Amino acid sequence: MKRLLLISSSRTHGTGFLEHAELAIKQHLSGVSRVTFVPYALANRDAYARLAEKTFRQFGFEMNSLHQTSDPVGMVEESEALFTGGGNTFRLLKTLYDNRLIDSIRQRVLTGLPYMGSSAGTNITCPTIRTTNDMPIVEPPGFAALDLIPFQINPHFLDADPDSTHQGESRETRLNEYLEENETPVLGIREGCWLRIEGDSGTVEGTHGAVLFRRDQPCQQMSTGDSLNELFPN
Repeated sequence: MKRLLLISSSRTHGTGFLEHAELAIKQHLSGVSRVTFVPYALANRDAYARLAEKTFRQFGFEMNSLHQTSDPVGMVEESEALFTGGGNTFRLLKTLYDNRLIDSIRQRVLTGLPYMGSSAGTNITCPTIRTTNDMPIVEPPGFAALDLIPFQINPHFLDADPDSTHQGESRETRLNEYLEENETPVLGIREGCWLRIEGDSGTVEGTHGAVLFRRDQPCQQMSTGDSLNELFPN
């Protein structure tokens, strides 16, 4: 049974790296001693790995980073848990394809390997990365991602500010444009929010909640504790 912890952002205002989700991370990784880090969303992977390793050591876990091995598929196969950090989603997905990691990660997670992602690391659990906020700074072979959940996610979701003089499109406008061309629902998760997925059920957790967008339907506000089960096939 798959176990996912999908975090909108690695930081919230006034907190350090993953600090706001520390308790949820410890619960999610209960029984795990060493976590494998997927640092591919940032260019400086050494620095990123040092940051993640320091944080997870404070949380009580050891850590290895995929960029430090010549056999990333083998490391995934031997992992106790995976954490994929944020950054640029296009760079992350391309590197996963380049290292032939899509299938191996997907199969391990579908058979029970605990998976945790933040931002871009959350994006890649969706069927595609079409609802990322990132610029396509590199070109992956396609937009298809890990397909671990049956809906799309938009991390760092921002509500439109009614007092703003900004004339550009809002995040809601962009997601509705996606739904003009695609049927798959989108869950916009605000910073401070995360999703806990176990098997074919899920819950909204953290703070600030989420917004569910579905084609030709009004958006639906979701709060901490709300079930996501309606998004999973019966």
